[in-house]
Order: sequence, then structure tokens, then C-alpha cells
Amino acid sequence: MDYSQTPVFQFLSQYAYQPGFVYALIVVMMVASAFGLPLPEEITIISVAILAHMCAHPDRFPPPFMGAPVVNKWTASFICLGAVLISDIVVYQIGQKSGSILTNRPTFKRFFDNGKMLKVKKWTHDYGAWAVFFFRFMPGIRFPGHIFCGLMNIPLWKFIMMDSFAALISIPTQLVFVATYGDELLEHIIKFKIYVLGLIAIIAIGFIMKKVFFWSAAKTDNV
Repeated sequence: MDYSQTPVFQFLSQYAYQPGFVYALIVVMMVASAFGLPLPEEITIISVAILAHMCAHPDRFPPPFMGAPVVNKWTASFICLGAVLISDIVVYQIGQKSGSILTNRPTFKRFFDNGKMLKVKKWTHDYGAWAVFFFRFMPGIRFPGHIFCGLMNIPLWKFIMMDSFAALISIPTQLVFVATYGDELLEHIIKFKIYVLGLIAIIAIGFIMKKVFFWSAAKTDNV
């Protein structure tokens, strides 16, 4: 995928030398993604990273004037991470306080079909705080997943810990590496994500096997 051709990058690139405005847009886009709107988090992260890479190489991408302010990769990473974590906590708290009302509303059900909701509910019930980690890597599932985490009263400190752990893997690493080395690094990042998803799958299988083992043992003891 050529991220430099995406509408998000094309839009952000207009403000390449207005870093304050870019940072504000990052917050808006990350919040929108956290609340389930169709604005993939990854596209925003990579687009900002490519922009920061261009700004850091004025010899290859000349600024409009000498000394023009630029997007800083570390500042952008901090803002991305902060916006994501705060938004996720807000979604969690909405689920905790109003989740039962929200999940029964027709509008909510129209966006998230019942089959998907049953899966999210089951994953949250089965994996507890680990479900928070899994949801970070599942676009389209993250918002309802975090709603159910709040609704099912997963402790807030566990939610923050697992969400932060997952976010640190997926957000600043991508942004800083791409901003430093350019979009030629994307192929390696995609491979890294495949390894991460493979590890998540192994962990999930381990949880399932553990539950099946204890269920079988309990059933045998009751015979």
C-alpha cells in the first residue's frame, strides 16, 4: 500500500510546515478512530511518520523557506499515544457507566451486528484484561471491545496497563522507525506485525487449551 497516496496523507501534507495544526489533527483523527469511525489508526500513524521523515530531510524535500517549523517524530509519537490512551479510557468509562443502554440502542446495533457483539462479549469474558491487548490490533472491534471491557467491569488499572502495553508496540515504534528511515521500512513493519499477530494467536490458543483442560478436569471430577 502506498501511504503517500492516501487521502489522509494528501490532506496532512498541506500542513507539513504547520506542526501545531498537524498535531491537533492527529488528536482529532485518533479520537475518531478510537470511537469506531472509519478512519484507520494505522493510516494516520504512517502518514504522520512519512510527513515527519520528509520534514527531517530538507535536502530531499525542500521547505517553503529556511527555518520553517516542522513535524517532530517524538512529539507526534507522544501526541498519538496520549490521544489513543485517553480516548480508550473514555470509551471504557462510557461502557462502565452506560454500556448496557448503549449496546441496546438500534443505532449501535446497526453499526455492530449481533454476531460481532456476541464474539466481543465472549472474548472479554474468556480472556479478561488480555482481551484489551487483543482489541488494540483488531480495527472495527476495538470500540465495542472497550465498551464491553467497561461494561463487564475489568479493573481500570488492568485496562490501562494492557492498553498501554499494546499501544506502545503498535504506535510509537511504527511512527519513529518510519519517520527515521522512510517508507522503505514499511515492508519490515508489516512482517513484524505478522509475527506479533502470530504471537497473539498462540497466546489465544494457549488460553483456549487451558480453559478446555480445566473444564475437562472439572467434568471428570464431577463424574
